[in-house]
Amino acid sequence: MNKHEIPRLVIAGTGSGVGKTTIVAGLLAVLKQRGLAVQSYKVGPDYIDPGYHRLASGKPAHNLDTWLVSAENLVELFATTAKGCDVAIIEGVMGLYDGGRGGISSTAAIAKQLAAPVILVLDAKAAGESIAATALGFKAYDTEVNLAGVIVNRLGSSSHKAMVGEALERLSITVFGQLLRTEALMIKERHLGLTPVTESDAAQALGAMAWQVSRDVAVDKLLEAARSAPPLPISKKIASPKEKSVRIGVAQDEAFSFYYPESLAVLETLGAELVPFSPLGDKALPVVDGLIFGGGFPEMFLPDLSANMVIKAAIGRAAQRAMPIYAECGGLMYLARQIESFDGQSFEMVGLVPAVCRMQSRLQTVGYVEATALKDNIFCQRGESLRGHEFHFSSMTVDADADFNWAFEFRKLRTGAVYPGGYAAGSVLASYLHLHFSGNQAAAARFIAKCKEFQRQREMIP
Repeated sequence: MNKHEIPRLVIAGTGSGVGKTTIVAGLLAVLKQRGLAVQSYKVGPDYIDPGYHRLASGKPAHNLDTWLVSAENLVELFATTAKGCDVAIIEGVMGLYDGGRGGISSTAAIAKQLAAPVILVLDAKAAGESIAATALGFKAYDTEVNLAGVIVNRLGSSSHKAMVGEALERLSITVFGQLLRTEALMIKERHLGLTPVTESDAAQALGAMAWQVSRDVAVDKLLEAARSAPPLPISKKIASPKEKSVRIGVAQDEAFSFYYPESLAVLETLGAELVPFSPLGDKALPVVDGLIFGGGFPEMFLPDLSANMVIKAAIGRAAQRAMPIYAECGGLMYLARQIESFDGQSFEMVGLVPAVCRMQSRLQTVGYVEATALKDNIFCQRGESLRGHEFHFSSMTVDADADFNWAFEFRKLRTGAVYPGGYAAGSVLASYLHLHFSGNQAAAARFIAKCKEFQRQREMIP
C-alpha cells in the first residue's frame, strides 16, 4: 500500500450561504498568486461552484461524493487528481454535518475519509458571542472530525470583530480569519443556486475576494494546518488509458455545461475521444459514434436552441441510424418534444423523447437516487442499478394515453419513495438523473461498447 503526502484542507460551513465559495475562491486566487500549485474540490454533486474554483485557480475542480463514487474510488480519485499539487483545498457542501441519509457525502464524512483538517466558516451577520457557542457545538458534535479552527465572515464592524474574537479565544478555538461584510463579495444566485461563472461578473469580483482574503485571513497558518494532514494510504492501481477507439460528441456550451471532469476522464480512459460541440451555435454534428447531452440551463436559451433547426434535424437523423445518444436533466429537456418556459411560452426541441418539459416556479426534486433499469438500454441491462442524483425545476409530462418507454424505477435514498423515471427506446437513453462514471464504470464501458457497435455499422455503409 502506497502513502501519498498531500497537504489538504476542508473549508466547511455551518450551513448554506455562509460564504464558503467566496472564501475558497479568494483563497485559491491568493495561493495561485504566490506561485503554489493548488488543486480544488467540491463536496457533493454541485456543478456550479467548481466553476468559480476554476476561475480562481486556472484548473478544473473535482467533485467528491460518496454516493456517486464509492469510498475507495473517491480516495483514489482525490489522490490521482491532487498528485503533484502543493495544497488541495476542498469546499464543503451545506453545513458540515449535512448530507444524504445517514450522513452520506456530508462534508464531515469526506473530511474523515481523507483525514483532512477542517476550517469552519461562521456567519456573524446576525450574531455576537453566540458565534463561539456555535463553533463549540460543531467541534463537540463529532470528535473524529479534526476541526482545526474557524473563519468568521460578514462581521459588521471592528468592535463586532473584537467581541467575536474574544469569545472564540476564551474557548481556545483557533481563528484563521475575520472578514468584514461587503456586498461587493456577494455572488448572485438564481433557481439552481449560484449564477454560473460564465454568466456572472465573478471575474471582476475575484480580485476583491483575493484582496480581502490576503488581508484578513492568516493564509500561512492555513498552509501549516494543511501540511499537518497525515499521509493518505492508496491501495488501488491506476488504470492505464486505452487506445482511442471511438469518438463521442459532448454538448458543451452556455446551455449545457454540467459535467464532472473526472467522469468524462473515465470515458477517455476506456478509449473514447471526446469531441465538444454546441447545440446553440453549430450547424452540423461532428463525425462521431455517440452523443452525450449533459445538464445545464437550456431554459435560459430556449429561442436559440429552438431556432437551430439544422442541428436538431441532425440529432434526429443520428437517432434514426441507431447512434447511441445519452442525455441527463437539461439534456433530457432538449431531447423532449417541447420545453415550456417560466412564463409559459412553448419552444420546439429535438423531439426524440415524446414528452413536454415545463419550467416550474418551485424546485421539483433534489436528492440522491438509485435507478433500476426497467429494460435493457445503452447503459445497463434490465434489473441493473445506477447511482445518481436529481436536482431540477422542470417537470416532464407524457401523453396520458401513450405507451411511454420508461427507462428506470427511481428510488429516493432519503425517503424511499419509488417512481418511474427517464426514457429508453432504441439507442436513446435520457433521464433527469445526473451520473458520475467513476461510480458507474460498468455503464460507461457498456456505452463505449455500444458506440463501437455503431462505428462498425457506420464503416460498413459505403
